[in-house]
Amino acid sequence: MKTLVALLALLFFQFSFGQAYSGKGDVKFQVGANFQNNGTGIMGSLDFGLGENISVGVASAYLLGVEKVRDLEGNETPFAKFDDRFDLKARFNANLGNVINVDENFDIYPGLYASLKNFGGHLGARYFFTSGFGVFTEVSVPISKYNTDSLTPAEKLHNQVSVNVGASFNI
Repeated sequence: MKTLVALLALLFFQFSFGQAYSGKGDVKFQVGANFQNNGTGIMGSLDFGLGENISVGVASAYLLGVEKVRDLEGNETPFAKFDDRFDLKARFNANLGNVINVDENFDIYPGLYASLKNFGGHLGARYFFTSGFGVFTEVSVPISKYNTDSLTPAEKLHNQVSVNVGASFNI
C-alpha cells in the first residue's frame, strides 16, 4: 500500500511540472504525421521562445505516401519529384496558453509562416503530460501561393490545407 501511495504521489508530482510554454529561452521540438489531399508524410518543427508569448522556428515536411501524380498533359508518373514532396518553413507563433489559461500544460498557438511553396497561417495546440513530453495537433492553411498559374497535382502538394499530429518535446 505504501508503494502504491508513493508511486501515485510521484506521478502527480511529475505531471504537475509539465508546462506547455515557458517564455523566453523555451525550446520545443515536434515530430509527427502530415496529412493532406494526395499525400501523407512526416513533419518536424523546432521553435525557440523569444518572449513571454512569442516564438519563432522552422518546420519541414516530406510526403512519403504519394502514389501517382498527373502532369498538365495528363500523363501519370509513379512518384512526385523531391521538390514537390519536400517543404521548408520559417514560422512565427503567438503562444496563448497563459492568456487563455485553460491549463498550464496546454498551449494554443496561432501563427504565420513563409515556406518554399507559399505564405500561410497555422493554428496549433499542444498538451504536455510531463515536463518533457506532450502531444500536438496543427492545421496549416496557405494564404498566398508563389506559383499563381494552374497547379499540377504534384504542385498542389504543400499548397493546400494540411493537418499535422504528433509528439512534442521540451528541449
